[in-house]
Amino acid sequence: MKTSIATACVSGTLPEKLEAIAASGFRAVEIFEMDLIAYPGTPSDVRRMCSDLGLEIITCQPFRDFEGLKGDRRTKAFDRAERKFDLLQELGTDLLFVCSTAHPEAEGGIDRLAADFRELSDRAAERKLRVGYEALCWSPICWDYRDAWEVVRRADRNNLGVILDTFHIEARNIDMRPIAAIPGDKIAMVQIADAPRLQMDYISWARHWRCMPGQGDFDMAGFMDALVATGYDGVLSLEIFNDRFRAASAKAVAIDGHRSLLCMLDDTARRNGQPINGASPMPPATTVQDTAFIEFAVPAKDQTSFTKMLTGMGFTHTGTHKSKNVLLFEQGRIRIVVNSEASGFAHEYQQTHGTSVCALAFTVPNARATVARAEALLDTPHHGAIGKGELNIPGVRGLGGSLVYFIDEASDLSKWSDVDFIRHREADAGCGLTSVDHISQSMQYEEMLTWLLFYTSLLDAKKRPSQAVIDPGGVVQSQVIESGITERGGVRLVLNGSQSQRTLSSRFVTDFFGSGVQHIALATADIVKTISAMKKNGLSILPIPHNYYEDLAARMDLSDKEIAEMRTLGILYDRDAGGDFRHAYGQTLDGGFFFEIVQRDVGHTGYGAPNAAIRLAAQARQAR
Repeated sequence: MKTSIATACVSGTLPEKLEAIAASGFRAVEIFEMDLIAYPGTPSDVRRMCSDLGLEIITCQPFRDFEGLKGDRRTKAFDRAERKFDLLQELGTDLLFVCSTAHPEAEGGIDRLAADFRELSDRAAERKLRVGYEALCWSPICWDYRDAWEVVRRADRNNLGVILDTFHIEARNIDMRPIAAIPGDKIAMVQIADAPRLQMDYISWARHWRCMPGQGDFDMAGFMDALVATGYDGVLSLEIFNDRFRAASAKAVAIDGHRSLLCMLDDTARRNGQPINGASPMPPATTVQDTAFIEFAVPAKDQTSFTKMLTGMGFTHTGTHKSKNVLLFEQGRIRIVVNSEASGFAHEYQQTHGTSVCALAFTVPNARATVARAEALLDTPHHGAIGKGELNIPGVRGLGGSLVYFIDEASDLSKWSDVDFIRHREADAGCGLTSVDHISQSMQYEEMLTWLLFYTSLLDAKKRPSQAVIDPGGVVQSQVIESGITERGGVRLVLNGSQSQRTLSSRFVTDFFGSGVQHIALATADIVKTISAMKKNGLSILPIPHNYYEDLAARMDLSDKEIAEMRTLGILYDRDAGGDFRHAYGQTLDGGFFFEIVQRDVGHTGYGAPNAAIRLAAQARQAR
C-alpha cells in the first residue's frame, strides 16, 4: 500500500507543509482545499512544487454537498464538479474526493444518490478522472460506509469507488467486518486516523481530537485486517485534525505520521502472515526484559555529593571506568552509572540540564535488531565516541535528546560492566532495594503523543488508559506504558505532561530546559526496613501531612502500628484488587529530579495515583 498524508495534518504554509512531508519520507500527499485556497500561487505552481519534492498528489479534497439535490441546486452541484475537475487536472491528479452531504435540502435514498454518482462518474470518465465517495459520520444522508458502498455498487461505474475513513467508521462504532466483502478495486482510497474515545459531538471530535494510529483508542488492527482481506493495494493516507499537531513542528508531526503508518503496516503484516506491498520488512517490536542501567550526567564538582546520596540509599560503588571519569553503583538488580566526564555526550547533556538522567539502557532479546527496527521507524540512531577496548552499545535518541541504549544477554553486550569498568567489589544488600519499578518522564503536553508513539512502535508494549492527576498548580495528564512485566523484569514508563505552567511537571520542564526523566521509582520487598535504613544513613524523606494518616486510618483496615510506621517514615498507601502498594519519596534535587521507593504486591497494577495530589502538594511546599 502507498503511504500518504494530508496537508491538513501539519502546521505552516503550504510550501512549509510540503517540505516537511517530503523530508519525513512520504512520497504522496493529499492537498487540503483550504491550504490551496490560501496559497498565492496557481495550482500548476503547486504541482511543480510537489514534483520537485518528489511528491505525488493523490487528490485535492474535499468536494462537499454534492448528492441528493434537486432542480437548480443539482445543476449547480454538477457545475461545481466540472470546475473541480479542471482543478484536479491542473494539479495533475485524478481523484475527485466526495464526502457525503450535510446540505439541509439534500434528500436521501440509495437509488437517488446512485443516480447522482452515476452521472458524476460518467462526466469524470470523459476527463479520465475517478470519483470516490466517503460517508461522513455526521451526514444526515449517508453516515455509514456500508450505505456509501451500496451507492457505489448500484451506480456501477468502473471509475467510481468507496472511500473508507477509520474515524468516521469508528466514531459511530460501525461493524468493520463487512469491509472484507468489498472488492479491493472498488475502494478508491483509505484515510487513516486514530482518536481517544470521547463523549462529544462528532464534528468537534473529528476536528480537534484525531491522532496517529497507535496514539488513540480505536481498533486500528481490526480495520486493517478487514482491509487486507479485500485485496486493496492503493493509498493509505493520514487525515488528522488535532490542536496539538497544529501547534507543533510540521516536520516532527510528519515524521510521527510516517512512523505510525510504517508500524501499523508492519503489525498488520505480522498478524496476517503475509507481506504488505509497500511496507519494508523490519525486525519485530521487542520486549524489554529489564532495565540494564540508568546513566546520570553529573558535573564533576557535584560528583561527591551525588554519590554520597547513592551510598546513603544503600548503593555500592562497584566499578570505575577504565579510561573515563565514570563510576558504577549497584544494589540488587539496579545499576546506576555516574558520568562526570569533561567532554562528550553526557557532559553536553549536563551543561544544558544539570545533574540529570542522560541515558536509559534496556535489556532486550536482540539489541542490534531493536536498533534496526528503530531506524526503520525513522528514529535517530546514536553513534558515540568509543575508546579502545570499549563496547559499542547500540542506541537511539530518546526524550529530550537523551539516549536509549539496548543490551542483550546473547552477545558481548551483556559484559558491558566487566569490559568497560575496573570492578572493585560486589554489591552488598544495602538498604534492600531490588529493581527499577518504573521510570517517570515529564515533557511538554504537546509532546506526549510523540513519545507514546516512539515507545509503542519500537517496543512490544501496552499503554494503560491515561489519567488526569491533580496538582496544586493544575492538571497533569499521565500515560503509562508497560513492556514485558513479570515478577523479575520488564519496564514501566510513565509519561507526564500538563497544559498548566504551574504544575510540578511543567516547572520541571522549564527548569530542566527541556523534557526528561523526572523521577525513578526503585522497588523493595520491605519499605519499612528500607526507609528506616535510609533515614539512619542521613537521607531525608518527603514529609507527608498528619491529616493524610488520619484519613487513611478511617478509610483502610490497617492496624494502628502500620499507620504509625507509615506516618513516622512518610510512607503513602494504596490498594487495588491485586494487592497493596506502599511508596515514599526522597527530597527533590536541584533541577527537579527525585527518587521514589516502592513496595508493590505482585498483583497491584497501579502507581499510587490516588496519592499523587498529596505528594504533589508536599513537594510544592518543599519547593517554596
